[in-house]
Amino acid sequence: MGYEGVELAGLHGKTAAEVKALCAEIGLTPISAHVPYYDMIADPKGVLSDYAEIGCKYVAIPYLTPECRPGTDGFAKVVENAEMLGKVAKELGMTLLYHNHDFEFEKIDGKYALEVLYDTVPADLLQTELDTCWVRVGGEEPAAYVRKFSGRAPVVHLKDYAGGKSEHMYELIGIESDDAAPEENPFEFRPVGFGVQDMPAIIQAAEDAGAGWLVVEQDQPSMGLDPMQCAEKAIGYLHSL
Repeated sequence: MGYEGVELAGLHGKTAAEVKALCAEIGLTPISAHVPYYDMIADPKGVLSDYAEIGCKYVAIPYLTPECRPGTDGFAKVVENAEMLGKVAKELGMTLLYHNHDFEFEKIDGKYALEVLYDTVPADLLQTELDTCWVRVGGEEPAAYVRKFSGRAPVVHLKDYAGGKSEHMYELIGIESDDAAPEENPFEFRPVGFGVQDMPAIIQAAEDAGAGWLVVEQDQPSMGLDPMQCAEKAIGYLHSL
């Protein structure tokens, strides 16, 4: 298809050595990995060592469960643990990233929780992995927000969508909703370039901010396509720019 690298989300029963060999065989650079937060804090060095062995340059905190999010007592511990994990990642030759959703755009003393995290943990221990879909859903303009973190944005998520913010959004990443009511303008993820995002502007902003990698992410397929067809449609669009 023309992808150069891959961001991992789990090893799916394979060893680090097997995943490293598969990436080499296929010709994909293992850029980074989304590693569950609780797995990392349970065994920081043991878990992160696998990704260092694979050759990942980055590891990311991918998602916070409700008890850890801004607005709860658990968020302060997340900030503390991010610094700890950043130190372990650095010792292993990697850089820790934080991958946002929209709930980090809740304000703490007048500042977005996401920015509280980045202002508290030093940049040499924590870099950004801005998900441009969730930035927009959170109320910010993605290109401007990426530029805000110039020099601290090595990996940027290109993610497109259609529809509006809703109670059902997280069902699309496997989180169940209690609300079964139908929606007039349902939210759905789209292949990059086929939703509401201004992708050329976002890509230019990522370049201006010093990003080394753009990651295509689509949590669930849409438009009647399967996941691989969505991946192909996205890279086809990007190659057309």
